[in-house]
Amino acid sequence: MDNTVLKNDIARYSDKGRIPWFQKLFRKVQSSVGIINIFYRCLYKIVARSSHIEIPPKCMIGAGLYIGHAFCITINEKAVLGKNCNIHKGVTIGRENRGSRKGTPTIGNCVWIGINSTIVGNIVIGDDVLIAPNIYINRDVPSHSIVFGNPCIIKPCDNATAEYINQKIEI
Repeated sequence: MDNTVLKNDIARYSDKGRIPWFQKLFRKVQSSVGIINIFYRCLYKIVARSSHIEIPPKCMIGAGLYIGHAFCITINEKAVLGKNCNIHKGVTIGRENRGSRKGTPTIGNCVWIGINSTIVGNIVIGDDVLIAPNIYINRDVPSHSIVFGNPCIIKPCDNATAEYINQKIEI
């Protein structure tokens, strides 16, 4: 991975200098090698702990990641997130350890995940999906949908993330 991914992340923020520190360090850990990698890894651990962020460097997250209110976020290292995803405070993307959905989620491109949402299990969230705040999802969600309510209700919607995901990078 090169610094292009970090540049794409920065491009998603309207104030280009205000990208969260842990996100810069996350990308630097993913793209560096040798002694520099060890340095970035140490800094990343310190910054991530202070923000209560658990996103392992092995986690596959596409370019153009936007993190709003970057606190208390947990993402399993085997989860996969596409490009132009927005993640907000309190989000958990985790593993289900038993049953038919044992595994971790795969999340598509242009997905907006609201505050305190939880996504678990070997499920697929399609492209252009808006996940409302405080939602628990443990089933597949098709592309071009809005998810709300508990248990989750899936409503088809063209351009579901229009005006929610701004300054998209080219996919």
